[in-house]
Amino acid sequence: MSVNFILTGKKSKTYEYDYEDYEEGNKSAETLVEDILADPELPELTELVIGDWGGAWEDDCQAIIDGIVEHADRFSHIEHLFIGDMDYESCEVSWIMQGDYSRLWAALPKLKALTVKGSTDLVLGEIRHENLEELTIICGGLPEEVLASIQEAHLPNLKKLLLYLGVEDYGFDGDPERIRTFLEKSNFPKLTYLGLTDSEIQDELAEVVLNSKYISQIKTLDLSMGSLTDQGGKLLLENLPSYKNVEILDVHYHYMSEEMVRKLEDLNRLHIAVDASEREKPYTSSYDGEVYRTPMLTE
Repeated sequence: MSVNFILTGKKSKTYEYDYEDYEEGNKSAETLVEDILADPELPELTELVIGDWGGAWEDDCQAIIDGIVEHADRFSHIEHLFIGDMDYESCEVSWIMQGDYSRLWAALPKLKALTVKGSTDLVLGEIRHENLEELTIICGGLPEEVLASIQEAHLPNLKKLLLYLGVEDYGFDGDPERIRTFLEKSNFPKLTYLGLTDSEIQDELAEVVLNSKYISQIKTLDLSMGSLTDQGGKLLLENLPSYKNVEILDVHYHYMSEEMVRKLEDLNRLHIAVDASEREKPYTSSYDGEVYRTPMLTE
């Protein structure tokens, strides 16, 4: 377990088990929440980070979520929560067994930022929170029911929304029209950062976002880590300069041509800071000649 002090005054601590802890048979999600409750530093923390709770590929984290809810008085001061902070060596993102967060919203009234990694068995329930400012879901495929919960969420102070949409093979069951509906029906009046990332329909998402109500209010547009090509790049190039509110465009990890990258980077001379790094090359199958453009994070 590690403790980090951040210059802003935030005190963060990571709780996790390694593979040996789990293999010995005496560590699990249940014991992890017990360890957190027994830690004398808990009252001083403002950020709580949960890594691998041991065997995250076969045991979910529900005991941790329930433990926070059941001991809400001990966790009510937490402002930042990350559940599932683990790399692929511990557990592939598509294998992480998540849980039901329905009761968590009321248990953490001071929560400002929630990050969840993994979407297998993820349930957000009815989202109502007056103070949440940031919501991030990191996964290889975002299920419809999770998107629906966020669409109907009551989050009047949400400033940052970052969703990894992923691919169909790992749980994404939407399409451009579903994302269009999501943007139309959701209501985040203070949103300044919109991230729809890690998608195999990134060109289509560029068009959807540019025609959404949020394009005239956000400062950061994040369409990174996906299959963006010159088709989407051209739309961004032609439309973004007219939106003086947009200050940052993040499209790192993409499949655009060098020429399109240069044109987008020219927007740096205007009011938009552009990150178009990590240019990828498509893969052409030797079997059927099909061209593949794979998002950054899938399995």
